[in-house]
Amino acid sequence: MMDWTDRHDRHFLRLITRRARLYTEMITTGALIHGDRERFLRFDASEHPVALQLGGSEPDALARCAEFGAGAGYDEINLNCGCPSDRVQAAQFGACLMQDSARVAAGVAAMRQAAGVPVTVKCRIGVDDTEEYAFLRAFVTTVAAAGCDTFIVHARKAWLSGLSPKENREIPPLRYETVYRLKQDFPSLRVVLNGGVRTLDACAEHLRQVDGVMLGREAYENPWLLADADPRLFDDGPAHGSRAEVLRRMLPYIERELAEGTPLAHITRHVLGLYRGQPGGRAFRRVLSQRAHAAGAGIEVVEAALARIESLPLEAVA
Repeated sequence: MMDWTDRHDRHFLRLITRRARLYTEMITTGALIHGDRERFLRFDASEHPVALQLGGSEPDALARCAEFGAGAGYDEINLNCGCPSDRVQAAQFGACLMQDSARVAAGVAAMRQAAGVPVTVKCRIGVDDTEEYAFLRAFVTTVAAAGCDTFIVHARKAWLSGLSPKENREIPPLRYETVYRLKQDFPSLRVVLNGGVRTLDACAEHLRQVDGVMLGREAYENPWLLADADPRLFDDGPAHGSRAEVLRRMLPYIERELAEGTPLAHITRHVLGLYRGQPGGRAFRRVLSQRAHAAGAGIEVVEAALARIESLPLEAVA
C-alpha cells in the first residue's frame, strides 16, 4: 500500500471506524535513517491504534527504526516480508526475506529489544516453487521462536520473478485453507488473514478460523465498507454519521494541513471512493479531481463536491 495509506488516508479512515487497526504504508529503514524521519513518522493522535510497517533486512537498522517508531508513539511495529516488487527485492527485503527465516528472526529479536512494543510480521504463504504449507510452517516456527506472536499472512504465494506486483495480487491462487491450518497448528499465535477479502460478511466468515482479517485495496477504494465494521466485528457502536458528516468532520484537519502548506489534492485523493456506487458519486469525484489541484485550492472545493451530492433528492442518497 505504498503511497496509499499515508497519514491523510489514515485520519480519514479513523473517522469511519474507531476500532480497526490502521497500518502505515511500508517505510524503508533507509528512508528513516537517512531521510526526513519526522515527515515519515508523523501521524495524528486520532489514528490510534496504528502500526508502523517497515521494509528492511539488516537487524541493526531494523532495531534503530523500531526504536524510532516506538518513540514516535506507534502501537506496533510490523516487518514486511510479503512485498514482491523488483525494487524491494533488489534491496533484499520484502517477500524474498521468507527464504531466509534466520535473518527475519534476528531482525525480529533486535526490533523487540529496541522498541518495547509488539513486533509483528506480514508474509505470504510461500515464494516461487516452495511447497506452501511446509515452507510456511518452517518460516513461522523460526520467527516465532524469536518472539513474534502475530503473523499477518497474505493467502497467496509470491513469485519473485515473472509477475508484476499487481499480478502477484491476482494470479497466484488464494489458499485460505493454508492460513486456517497455520492457526490450527499454532493456536498460541495470533494469525491474521489477508488477501482478496472484499466484504464484512467474508471477514466474519474468516474470523471463525483466524484471529483477524486485514483489508487492503478494497478498504481504500471503497472506504464506506468500514462503516459497519465496529458494530459487526467489534460489538461496538458505529463511529460515523452519514458520508457527508464524516467528510465535514474532516474539514478542521484539512484546514490545519492547508495552513502548513499541504496541497489539497494530497488529502482529497484519499476520499474519492467515499461515494463509490452511490448516486452523484461520479460528480463528487469529478469536482475533487478537477479542482483540488488548482493553486490555492481550499475547503471550498470539498464543500462544492458535497453540494453535488446534497443537491440530489433525499431518497437518492439515503
